[in-house]
Amino acid sequence: MSSSNSNSSKDGSRRSSSSRAAENNNTAEKVLFTDSGIKVKRIYTSRDVKRKDGDRKVEDAGKYPFTRGIYPEMYRERIWTMRQYTGFGSAEETNRRFKFLLENGQTGLSLAFDLPTQTGYDSDDPRAEGEVGRVGVAISCIDDMMRCFDGIPLDKVSTSMTINSTATTLLAFYIGVAESQGVPINVLRGTLQNDILKEYIARNTYIYPPEPSMRLFVDSMEFCSKNMPSWYPVSISGYHIREAGANAVQELAFTFSNAMAYVDACLERGLNVDDFAPRLSFFFCCTMDILEEIAKFRAARRIWATIMKERYNAKNEKSMHLRFHVQTSGESLTAQQPDNNIIRVTLQALAAVLGGCQSLHTNSRDEALSLPTEESVRIALRTQQIIAYESGVTRVVDPLGGSYYIEYLTDEIEERVWKYLRRIERMGGSLKAIEKGYFQQEIRENAYRIKKEVDEGSRIIVGVNRFVDKEAEVPEVLRIDPALERKQVERLKEFKAKRDKTKVEHMISRLEEAAEKGHNLMPYIVESVKAYVTLGEISNALRRVFGVYQPKLVI
Repeated sequence: MSSSNSNSSKDGSRRSSSSRAAENNNTAEKVLFTDSGIKVKRIYTSRDVKRKDGDRKVEDAGKYPFTRGIYPEMYRERIWTMRQYTGFGSAEETNRRFKFLLENGQTGLSLAFDLPTQTGYDSDDPRAEGEVGRVGVAISCIDDMMRCFDGIPLDKVSTSMTINSTATTLLAFYIGVAESQGVPINVLRGTLQNDILKEYIARNTYIYPPEPSMRLFVDSMEFCSKNMPSWYPVSISGYHIREAGANAVQELAFTFSNAMAYVDACLERGLNVDDFAPRLSFFFCCTMDILEEIAKFRAARRIWATIMKERYNAKNEKSMHLRFHVQTSGESLTAQQPDNNIIRVTLQALAAVLGGCQSLHTNSRDEALSLPTEESVRIALRTQQIIAYESGVTRVVDPLGGSYYIEYLTDEIEERVWKYLRRIERMGGSLKAIEKGYFQQEIRENAYRIKKEVDEGSRIIVGVNRFVDKEAEVPEVLRIDPALERKQVERLKEFKAKRDKTKVEHMISRLEEAAEKGHNLMPYIVESVKAYVTLGEISNALRRVFGVYQPKLVI
């Protein structure tokens, strides 16, 4: 957080390249650093482990500050939820992949949406042309969502939806599908990503300015806390921040800064912290520095518990629990020698498990080339299953706890995150830091440093800058049939033609009026989708009221 922290990290990163000259000096100890620029000694002993708060290093799992796990038994009692992120082409194609994964042992669904759906455009909008169904499934209306979950009982599965600027509309579609199945919404289980702040920082699928976007977030939190007690209305995401180029310390710091902005917004609405905080969840990346990643997850639990107890005076221990999903790093995968990605994903998944995640997605070997084939996604799922049922690591809680190196890294990461958080607090919090371009600049600088190390060869990527094949492999990849886009557009036009247009216009008018008057918009959006108003029409109505965000140029 402080400039000294930022500089030490950057200085450490610069030294990590230049220090390799010391390797040739027999009298000097080799100087190495973690991915976050933490200096690594040759060996660690008890003298390197800090003692504080009554020696927290020997604490039990399930007890504050939850460094060793939020539950006393962890995986001895229940294995993490295995979610393979899925969605491409049409709703029918995605439905078939869902059923394939469930038949192969997946224990939770995770839905990916195409770019038009993420940015509030219907499939038949001219701005959607060429992007329909490409990076996820196209969902423009409630009929699309019905086809996506056809034959899948929503009272029996947990569903995660990676959607942000249009999160309220997709949640409304999901509610509509549940009610059509006769499933009451108070039994629905799952997670809505709904993390709009990280869109301004790292991912850019925003629509509205930050203030109305935060209002929509709080609307959904308030609605879910009253009507959907088993649903997580937000998954506060460090994953995309990390994939954009942040290091492990920045990933935690920027994510928790955003989380505090969300908690503050809910409190300003008048919500009680212990009523909504137990339904906050997080989403982190796990990349190749696996020991640092394990320590990152342990530090994260401790930091969040402290924030909730000391900053927000939470009384319910569940409000202090850091529940998090992990996805292995897509950015770490290579198009060269794609089978190497199986090993990368296995190591990252193992680190996530050793770090105590509650839910896990394992990337497929071919994702640097295309959306994954069935064979690739099966291997990715089997990777989780082998770790869970064959490796033995689930027999004990926090198996690496007590390692001098792991404990040192946990303490060091925690200390550096707090420095970042104090600096962001002095700026005025996440929204002010976003406006100033602070997060974006920090990420850019770290991403440049990583790219430079790869180019110079001081950071080795097998198959890319070392152990390179002379002839590149050309694996079979999944290709989206262009006919799927034409079919989707035609079907959507038919859907719109058959509607009661007067009723649709009335619902859009009511939604705009509610937006102007400051009402909670979730009930209006739910009513709208049931009246066959489309995602694009809802988004356009809110554009007319809220406007469209234009980011400031940060140089």
